[in-house]
Amino acid sequence: MESRIAKNVNARCGAALRRVEEMRERLGGCVRRRMAQAHMRLMNEKGQGTTEYAILVGVLVVIAIVAITMFRPKIEELWNAIANGINGL
Repeated sequence: MESRIAKNVNARCGAALRRVEEMRERLGGCVRRRMAQAHMRLMNEKGQGTTEYAILVGVLVVIAIVAITMFRPKIEELWNAIANGINGL
C-alpha cells in the first residue's frame, strides 16, 4: 500500500509529466510552423528578378572591361586627339 507521501509525489510527477508533454506538443507544432514558413520563404520567387538583373549588370561590366582593355590604344589615341583639339583653342 502506498503511503500518503508516495501518492503525493506520484501525483506531482504525473502532473509534471503531463505539462512536459503539453509543452513538447506545443513546441513541436511551433517547429513545424516555423519550418513551413521557412519553406514558403525559400519557394518565394520575388527576389528572382533582382538576382537576374544583378547577373546581367555583372556580365555587362565584364564585357565593358574586356572592350576597354582591347581597344585601349584606340581610346588613348581618340582621347589625345580631343585633348589636343581643346588645347589648340
